[in-house]
Amino acid sequence: MAVGTVLTMAAQHHALASLRLRLEQLEQSAGTEKHINLANQQRQHWELLSKAIDDPELAEVLDLYEVPVSDKQRRQYIFANVLYTNLLFYYRIGNLNREEFLKHARGIFQSPIVREYWYATRQQRASISETDEAELGLLVDELLHQLEEADTEEWWVIGQPPDTA
Repeated sequence: MAVGTVLTMAAQHHALASLRLRLEQLEQSAGTEKHINLANQQRQHWELLSKAIDDPELAEVLDLYEVPVSDKQRRQYIFANVLYTNLLFYYRIGNLNREEFLKHARGIFQSPIVREYWYATRQQRASISETDEAELGLLVDELLHQLEEADTEEWWVIGQPPDTA
């Protein structure tokens, strides 16, 4: 009877180990599938914005800015959107953590044009909430506030890294 119990426990242990391994494989493939879907979405986003950059008539469709902009500014804002979205994508797929995201954002937002774009799209960002995009947008808002208030030319040290706990 003891041998039967040990064999049953061994079989159950093996079955649980097999299930755990299968679950891990499913979780990994789900993560991979999510990354594939994000990559496809990112590619489509870039293709659409590329068309708008190349064709001012298409770019007018994207003119949702809070202030009137020229054709040149619109193309620049579209490209600023591409830069920021690319950074957001890197974060979403796990290539950057929040601190690294902040460091890259610091560099991108040194451009006055990118800052203008950010302020011109404030209303659009206000419509999203409780997402990683909304959270990172608030992080960038705080970073810009700190950059504007800073009394140093050393922009690369401005902004507190977010808590990673």
